[in-house]
Amino acid sequence: MPAATPPGIPEPTSAIPARVSRSRRRRSTVLATAGMLLVCVVPVSEAAAAPKGTASKAPDPSVSTMTFTAKERRDALAYWTPARIKAVGRSVDLGPTGPRSQPWRGTAMKTVGRLFFVNASGADTWCTATAVNSANHSVVMAAGHCVRRPASPVNTYLDMVFVPGYGKGRQPYGAFAVRAAVTPRTWAEDAVNDVAALVVDADSKGRKLVDVVGGQPVAFNRRVGGMTVAFGYPATRPQLGEELLHCTGTAEPAPAGEQALPCDMGGGASGGPWLTDFDATTGKGVLVSVNSHGDGPESGTHMYGPVLGSAAKAVYEQAQRG
Repeated sequence: MPAATPPGIPEPTSAIPARVSRSRRRRSTVLATAGMLLVCVVPVSEAAAAPKGTASKAPDPSVSTMTFTAKERRDALAYWTPARIKAVGRSVDLGPTGPRSQPWRGTAMKTVGRLFFVNASGADTWCTATAVNSANHSVVMAAGHCVRRPASPVNTYLDMVFVPGYGKGRQPYGAFAVRAAVTPRTWAEDAVNDVAALVVDADSKGRKLVDVVGGQPVAFNRRVGGMTVAFGYPATRPQLGEELLHCTGTAEPAPAGEQALPCDMGGGASGGPWLTDFDATTGKGVLVSVNSHGDGPESGTHMYGPVLGSAAKAVYEQAQRG
């Protein structure tokens, strides 16, 4: 897909109410993909739920923030049961895993996990996200299209839960409910700068995310280039989102404020980190981008991610104050 095309979300961006009860939603399974949004319809749950989420303006006019109440966060944790997580993975098959995408067999990547959510159409879905160093020890970086539809401010997502270190049904470090999601206002209004920062609650034991799994440092305005490792949980066979995959290559500049990496990960990998200066023995590097979109409808030869500039820095700064 050309870089000029809004990445990740070719679905309609008309003002579909984001907070209707689930009894009135069509329930389907959708992956926020690298390149396209793939839909597979599954039966609708008849269980009604209260309206979710509250969109609000952030003090920084360059960002847009959505917050969730304490009840909504409790509901999100209750919603994403192990059975529901397994079901969303089994419902989508994007074909065989590409040759560039390899299962990660090194040190446990505690900071990287699956971000589960319900999109503005009422679809169970997931992305990949990463715990990063921050003042509040509670920030996760992902793609903007993992939080809201582009150029459609009212179409924000619900029931967001981050599970770091996820693997084959295991949640070794627990689950963290998202209490705030921040994107550039340019993403919310103009589909530019596909990046997001999320603030998560402490876990059930009162521990903050970074205190449990550590965090990756984030670099802004860094020159593009050098050996880079991208991680993600794509819905390709045989993993189907249950296993962390990675690609390794040299990042190169791309048009429209993006960078490109040789990588064929597909849907579900969106939001995964690009780490440079990566040490496989420690699982630590420097986060310089996130998976945004590929150059094919399901997979391709390259993955594209935003260059983290002033817009991304504003999002991160807002989140670490949250």
